[in-house]
Amino acid sequence: MKKMLSLAAMFAVLASASTAQAELKLSGDAGVRLRDVSYFGDANQLSLTGSASDDVVFQYRVRLNAAADLGDGYFFKAMITNETIAGGWASVNNFEADEDGIDVSNFYFGRMLENCHYMVGRLPLNSLNNPIFDLALSPSQPLGTPVYNLFMDRLLGLNYGTKIGDGMLNATLCVLDNNVGGNTPADGDGLFNDGYALHLDYKVNVGDVTIEPQILAVLTNATPISQDVTGAMTPGLGAGVTPFTFGALVGVPAGDAKLGFGAFYTTCDDTTPNNSKYDFTPAGGTDLRGVKVKYNGYLLRVKGEIGNFMAWYDYNHTTDKSGPNDVKYNNHFVWAQYKVPVYSSAAGSITIQPTLRYLASKEDHSTYELTGSRLRSELWATVTF
Repeated sequence: MKKMLSLAAMFAVLASASTAQAELKLSGDAGVRLRDVSYFGDANQLSLTGSASDDVVFQYRVRLNAAADLGDGYFFKAMITNETIAGGWASVNNFEADEDGIDVSNFYFGRMLENCHYMVGRLPLNSLNNPIFDLALSPSQPLGTPVYNLFMDRLLGLNYGTKIGDGMLNATLCVLDNNVGGNTPADGDGLFNDGYALHLDYKVNVGDVTIEPQILAVLTNATPISQDVTGAMTPGLGAGVTPFTFGALVGVPAGDAKLGFGAFYTTCDDTTPNNSKYDFTPAGGTDLRGVKVKYNGYLLRVKGEIGNFMAWYDYNHTTDKSGPNDVKYNNHFVWAQYKVPVYSSAAGSITIQPTLRYLASKEDHSTYELTGSRLRSELWATVTF
């Protein structure tokens, strides 16, 4: 917390700088969350457990945002928060929470013009509302917002957007990892041994309907993960592969309500590099070098908002065809919340938000099955300023 206060003091000094310098605007939010977790079925084998069953967890989160208008369309934005695996939420332990990891979580700068823009830095992904990164990076368990929880909903990248027709096309070069490889004959070494991906997004309004087709192509070797809510990012369906993911989001107004629909598909048919940096034997027990990786899967989303109530349902089915027998993953996820306004003014607001999150998973291994589910009931109290 001392580091958070120091950063806040630094921002305050910059914000009060002379008018010859860019004006820094500060905002943010702080929240307290009570969570109860219940597990059912084969939750341990499915890596769905993260704490004792029916244990009430006390957590808090503070996020500070800074934005500067540099003139002529140039800008800078940043956010600092606790760099934990739970989207910035820290759990209270021995009177205090773990203070490690408070950092500049995302930052980016660039220029906004009338018909185009560009920006570079640690870009926010908005993955809560756009699951394409979840399916691409965690194909066997893309539900439960893994990119938001494990990767803090951002990545390093370079974005360029331009108006084409009635819509806006965005192209983002994403840096997924920074693998170090020597210049050896081993596959995966050399200049492009890091993980890169290209995300293309086109958003257009057709009448009152919003359509957003997308493509996420992994260009060089990267490693999808298995979601592990205890914090371990274990290898998923392939280490050092290049999956291809595409789909679309559609938004439809329905009177006072807003309806959203999403459909995404991912596929991979690759062989992992025979390179020491892809040897996960010490952690996972399996040498993943030089093995065939073949899978495909899809994710469907239905979302509704009316007033202060919001809920969505996700369904995912992924088939892993890498081994002698296919392994089929079926996942269901529900997020429902209701925001209760307590106070609101031009300076900020206070809200109470009951939230339910339910995840049910099934793995079919031909000769046996694993089924399990997890229910999280939460109560959020948040102040924005």
